[in-house]
Amino acid sequence: MSDTKTSPQPADAPDSPDAPDGPDPKANPFLVDTAAAERLSTAPEEETDTQVGMGVLGWVRWFWRQLTSMRVALLLLFLLSLAAIPGSLVPQEGPDTMKVVAWKEAHKGVTPLFERLELFHVYSSSWFSAIYILLFVSLAGCILPRTWQFVGVLRSQPPAAPRNLTRMPVYAAWHSAADPEAVNAAAYRLLKKRGFRTAAGKGSVAAEKGYLREVGNLLFHFSLFALLVGVAWAGVASGTASKLVLEGQGYSNTTTQIDDFYGSHYYGVNDLDAFGFKLDGFTARYQESGPQIGTARQFTANVRYWVGDDSTKLKKSTIEVNHPLEIGGSKVYLIGHGYAPVVTVKNAKNEIVYRGPTPFLPRDANMTSPGVIKVNDYGTDANGNKTQLAFQGFFLPTAPENFEKTGPVSMFPAAADPMLVLTAYAGDLRTDSGLPQNVYQLDDKAMTQLKVGDDIARARLKVGQGWELPNGYGTITFDGYQQWATFTISHHPGNSVALVGAVAAILGLIGSLFVQRRRIWVRATTAPDGRTLVEVAGLGRSESARTAEELAELAVELQDDAPAAEEPSGGDTDDSDTDDAVPAAADSSAAATPTAPETKE
Repeated sequence: MSDTKTSPQPADAPDSPDAPDGPDPKANPFLVDTAAAERLSTAPEEETDTQVGMGVLGWVRWFWRQLTSMRVALLLLFLLSLAAIPGSLVPQEGPDTMKVVAWKEAHKGVTPLFERLELFHVYSSSWFSAIYILLFVSLAGCILPRTWQFVGVLRSQPPAAPRNLTRMPVYAAWHSAADPEAVNAAAYRLLKKRGFRTAAGKGSVAAEKGYLREVGNLLFHFSLFALLVGVAWAGVASGTASKLVLEGQGYSNTTTQIDDFYGSHYYGVNDLDAFGFKLDGFTARYQESGPQIGTARQFTANVRYWVGDDSTKLKKSTIEVNHPLEIGGSKVYLIGHGYAPVVTVKNAKNEIVYRGPTPFLPRDANMTSPGVIKVNDYGTDANGNKTQLAFQGFFLPTAPENFEKTGPVSMFPAAADPMLVLTAYAGDLRTDSGLPQNVYQLDDKAMTQLKVGDDIARARLKVGQGWELPNGYGTITFDGYQQWATFTISHHPGNSVALVGAVAAILGLIGSLFVQRRRIWVRATTAPDGRTLVEVAGLGRSESARTAEELAELAVELQDDAPAAEEPSGGDTDDSDTDDAVPAAADSSAAATPTAPETKE
């Protein structure tokens, strides 16, 4: 037996009249059975470049074909990524309302243009929504026909063996004394065992494998579609609230307790989940030595929370950075912390007019915290005029010995040596004007800064120290400090859908890239000399050594049922009628077993 392989016939060479039935390849060997090869993909069939029909219906069909094409989908995806860039560069209304106001004040010249372009609410703008909706429709129009076509491929049988298996990229053949039907049955059984979809034809077996490639391709498209759905759902049915909570105080998820709220079309203040929590304590640890001194090592908020309206049924929990507390459909995130100096203010009559903590907001990594203490109910001054007091300054968790040249700065974020640096104002805070005010900033337009002679009155207070205010305004005492934490209460129902879609898209992409679609045909027929000619051939969707390896393994396993027969002595044999299959052996001393299948370049 000789394991030889014929060269491809010329395109115009006639086929052998005794060749097995099957599709008639006419030209290039790689174009054999073109219709069958097209079934290796579930992509929608390309439409011919015929002229689009006239009229409205024709233009609608043309627009739909363009919109659902792959190139337009990729273009829309690219445009969507470009459209999201302004949203990360320009402050957005809702979550960053105060930053938007500050940005508009600093860039008054371009603010009208930015407002017309809707750059302060990019993700809900008309142009961003248009790109998003078009991409959504494009994916839907692409997925449906691909899925329908793939279902049709799964329901159909693998294509029958081509007439000339020698023209396949991978091919092997040998002669055997076994019965052709037994060989085909053995091939059917072996291919089934290897996980191929197998179909028995007239004198041949066709098998197909690698459908996970198309499954992965479709999974990627479906996942991308689900990702868009999840993001869209989160955009129209989500809300975010923020709250600063002092140690020992609590929070109830109601409108009156929220510092800021940013809702959406289908989620407002009336849709807030019923729950609350109390901040029992806050733990912060920092690196105390080395090059990373002052780096945060632990931020933990120790809370007790309740669900519903019954605030007596408390459960203990902790909230850490990136480890939120999940209650119902909301998540409570820890986003920041700081210090609130506790002071006692007395008027000229030695009456307490203010006592308690006031949050100061940190401005650097060492927690240097500027802030304002407003005394709205001070009463009257020495002349009997109604007045209000304000103290503006800094809380320094770890104060340096001297900061005359550097200004008031903290040396370490932990409260190792706290100090309160203050200046005082008297006058009208304008809190009764009806205009909104920032509680962390001082409106000093109607205030007078207190002085000692010609110098501004200042005080540097350690814990327990007091300051007697000039002009007989009373005293202020630094009693200590409390820690506070800021929380974000987030309700985003579509996040889980988007996350699952993103993970599934990665899995689908892996399947579509690494799984190879391939076909194998086995044909056992009776040659003119009475022996059985066994042919095996393979065709891969892409260049891959896996097809040749599987074909070689199959040929070896078939030797149990179709052992290779020795070639008759005497050299040439008359196989003129099967020139398209396997020619006569060129060497009578050739091995009697098939060698590894050859792969055509």
